[in-house]
Amino acid sequence: MNKVQQVKVELHNGGFRLADSVKIEGLNPKALMLCAAGQCTGFTIMSILRKDNITPKVLEITVEGWLDTPTLKPSSKYEKFKVSYNVECHKINEQDIVSDAVLEAQTKTCGVIAMLRKIAPVDHDISIVSTETQNT
Repeated sequence: MNKVQQVKVELHNGGFRLADSVKIEGLNPKALMLCAAGQCTGFTIMSILRKDNITPKVLEITVEGWLDTPTLKPSSKYEKFKVSYNVECHKINEQDIVSDAVLEAQTKTCGVIAMLRKIAPVDHDISIVSTETQNT
């Protein structure tokens, strides 16, 4: 185990599940915090997008936390976080709306992300693509 804890959640049938066949029972308590942040921000994004009848084709959220110790210990604390959003839209014109929804969830409306900010700095990055074919 190293200094960075990482959890990835993905949109699946209207909810969020751990990616890569990871089971919730396999997560340590600190990783569970990261999972909660990923799921909370995901549900917040979907709530915002519902107003515009948009459901992304893919929505993956990876939450990383850097520990203040070289390895995981009961006394370890997070010293920074990073949330990465990977989104695939059905249509090109959805990209700006999805980007705004992700940014709103990350910076304003997700309560768990707000709580993480009280622990340590929270950075983020957003990657949005579209699979719509262009007519030439």
